[in-house]
Amino acid sequence: MNHKNLGSFFENFLDKEPLFINKQVLQSSYTPETIPHREEQIEHVASILAPCLRLDKPSNLFIYGKTGTGKTLSIKYVMNQLIETAEKKNIPLITSYINCKLKRVSDTEYRLIAQLAREVGCKVPATGLPTDEVYRIFLNNIDKNKKILLLVLDEIDQLVKKADDEILYNLTRLNSELKNVQISIIGISNDLVFRDSLDPRIKSSLSEEEIHFPPYNAIQLQDILRERSKRAFRDNVIEEGVIEKCAAYAAKEHGDARRALELLRVSGELAERKNESKIIMKHIDEAEEKIDRDRIIEAIHMQPKQFQVTMLSILTMSTKTKNPIFTGEMYEVYKEYCSKSGLKPLTQRRVSDIIGELDMLGIINAKVISKGRYGRTKEIKLAIPMSTAQELTQGLKDGLNL
Repeated sequence: MNHKNLGSFFENFLDKEPLFINKQVLQSSYTPETIPHREEQIEHVASILAPCLRLDKPSNLFIYGKTGTGKTLSIKYVMNQLIETAEKKNIPLITSYINCKLKRVSDTEYRLIAQLAREVGCKVPATGLPTDEVYRIFLNNIDKNKKILLLVLDEIDQLVKKADDEILYNLTRLNSELKNVQISIIGISNDLVFRDSLDPRIKSSLSEEEIHFPPYNAIQLQDILRERSKRAFRDNVIEEGVIEKCAAYAAKEHGDARRALELLRVSGELAERKNESKIIMKHIDEAEEKIDRDRIIEAIHMQPKQFQVTMLSILTMSTKTKNPIFTGEMYEVYKEYCSKSGLKPLTQRRVSDIIGELDMLGIINAKVISKGRYGRTKEIKLAIPMSTAQELTQGLKDGLNL
């Protein structure tokens, strides 16, 4: 497109009816009015938490299931209904929702309690006080009159990973120090093994009640997508079979509704970008490729520099040869990149470990091969499309100033 024709391009863009009426509906942060196929779990959560409306402490609750199975959505839905009822009836109920994955909120015990204290109206500095002092400010402030506090800790496994499970023990023990207030903890986790790794005394107090959210199947995902697409798109912009294809893709992954919604949204964005009037099968394939590419690039950019240099060395060699690469040759290229970017090279053994981790991320395939008396080596092949490899190479070079 000639840049002089941009004006007419923009005018054409405005003349065309948009595909989306409300893109928000397909974002993961959106809370829908109805949550299909989770009625049973929602009723179960509601029956466990209902006593808080009589100012009786509900049991602590532990909710687990894989990503995109509706855990957070369902809890937020029940919480909103509880708050509405409590406000109508003047019941002193406080709720606090904390996502433990967020940096600077729950990576230390101090920050988590400071965040909690702020949510109930205390002024606490971001750092500088002893943790015990923050607990004291929090406890004194909430314990003035009778109330119930429901504390939701989403991705609770991340909290323990960053701040140790002693923090959960301290939280479950808070009730013994309070006269008027009762605190109930609702923990949500995608990590199904997490609970078993906890100290037994914490495990029993944290999971007085447990609810499992199973993955959605393809038919359930279709229902969710249809429900949302009615609100997200204009009528008749989705070709037949597109919803089924999105659902099948996510069901293959493990029934992740978030992933299915993202695929539909990105497909719509790609169709709109091409100025097309319908979302067709081809857009789903392109969207799947784009999502995978973005995910790989993000995963690598979040890794430490040594990871990035190792990856760049593999990419550089892969673009020069069609043959498999071996650890020894790659290590030489790695050392060159280290000296160019001012990094101290790791041992070949450690680089071999990093190769193993890149293999687990699904970015490369690394196969151990025995060379008889010369020991063992790894045969490395890229497991990503060439277009992604080129984009990743450029991104890594820029990031490492090479």
